[in-house]
Amino acid sequence: MKLIPPLKDYLWGGTNLKEKYHKETDLPTVAESWELACRKDGRSVIANGPSAGMELSRYIAMEGDRITGAHAARVTYFPLLIKLIDTAQDLSIQVHPDNNNAIWENDESGKTELWYVVDAEPGATLIHGVKRPVTKVELRQRIEDGSILEICNRIPARPGDVHLIEAGTLHSVGAGVTLAEIQQNANTTYRIFDYGRLGRDGKPRELQIDRALDVLNLAPTPPYILPPPQDFFAEYTVRQLAACDFFTVYHVALDGRIHLFTGRATFHSVLLLEGILELEYAGGKEILEKGDSLFVPAGLGPYWLRGHGRLLVTMV
Repeated sequence: MKLIPPLKDYLWGGTNLKEKYHKETDLPTVAESWELACRKDGRSVIANGPSAGMELSRYIAMEGDRITGAHAARVTYFPLLIKLIDTAQDLSIQVHPDNNNAIWENDESGKTELWYVVDAEPGATLIHGVKRPVTKVELRQRIEDGSILEICNRIPARPGDVHLIEAGTLHSVGAGVTLAEIQQNANTTYRIFDYGRLGRDGKPRELQIDRALDVLNLAPTPPYILPPPQDFFAEYTVRQLAACDFFTVYHVALDGRIHLFTGRATFHSVLLLEGILELEYAGGKEILEKGDSLFVPAGLGPYWLRGHGRLLVTMV
């Protein structure tokens, strides 16, 4: 099923998702395109086939675990939220709670996320954790006097880089970055610092400093090491980006044909980052272009992709 994503025009967003990823909208900017979303604040819509026009969440409610798979059935909500993000300005410095803290406060999961950097302007950066151990007292003082950037671990944003942002990690995306974000299906964010920026209402955006300090990891985060090895074949290269309790993600560089399969364990999410591909399955064929997103139900069986492109395949 091809998906039509809900689009978000947060004030820090740019125009790359409209201009390069075919996101059709009257919005002047698109900060986030929610490629796979089953939430009250954003729902993907099926674009093709007999269920065209139906929200994916409604389709899943009708079909149940049969199409989401046994792994997703372990939780009572759809487990993933997948986004494309484009930043024309720096995001706020923020943190997300883990499962225990989030469920205690707002009855949803925590938020661990994976960043795959698709594109970045020269000099663009990311913030991932702190440079050195800090205390809550020091961090609060630095938030108040504006010196928090001095202890943030700022790193280059380079296309193809992968970063696992575990719940409790201080983080931010700098201006000039396009990335794919695979995350737990949650949107609880505690904003720590926002550069004194005003919202569209002309007022400073709200900070959640006390709650952030309760869940924040105050020690430096070790560099993320990609799981080995890479798998090379004549027509494609498969690189595992992550395999954690919440999701497994693969990057596929395709120059020819690849055979994939969904059994009863999990659905697949396919997000095309570059190129044009033909999809073939038992029910027919589809053409995929850059920026297209697919939901491949569990139990579908075999499907094939042909062409030249770069894509992410995510499962639970």
